[in-house]
Amino acid sequence: MRTWKDVATLTKTKSLNGRFVVRPAAGLPFVLEAGTEVAFVPPQTDTPRRGVVDSVCDIDGSVYEVGFDSVTEETCARALVGCHCLVKVKDIDETMYEDEPTTWVGWKVVGVDGGCIGEVASLIENPGQALLEVSRVDENAAYIPVVDEFICDVDVTNKEIVVDLPRGLLDL
Repeated sequence: MRTWKDVATLTKTKSLNGRFVVRPAAGLPFVLEAGTEVAFVPPQTDTPRRGVVDSVCDIDGSVYEVGFDSVTEETCARALVGCHCLVKVKDIDETMYEDEPTTWVGWKVVGVDGGCIGEVASLIENPGQALLEVSRVDENAAYIPVVDEFICDVDVTNKEIVVDLPRGLLDL
């Protein structure tokens, strides 16, 4: 079992004092709150490797302004843009992740047009992003990146994942 979980991405700097605009990781709720210990990955030269959240401000329900105790200068903050925030699994409320990809094995995958693509065979966790391995009838398995751009809806009740995929992705 993993010790750390990728929960958010630092998308851009917000102010001159090292604050960030932060988005939750694809398909996950926002879990950062004051006092949360975070590891920044990949590590950057001359920047802190970890920090503690000192403030969070909800911008619009899907984007947040976050400050960290270890990031106090804009130069340092700029170097961390694009990094992911990892949080210790033991510090996360597991009930917030009922629709997390690790629970999707056996779920049906359908396109936005309603056509059945297949069934989730496994979740492949890569350093950059997770992939859904989807078993397809009479065809090779498909590998779908678990990103907001492709995952449109997760229906926990019907155990169904609705995806909008670029043309040709299923042929790879």
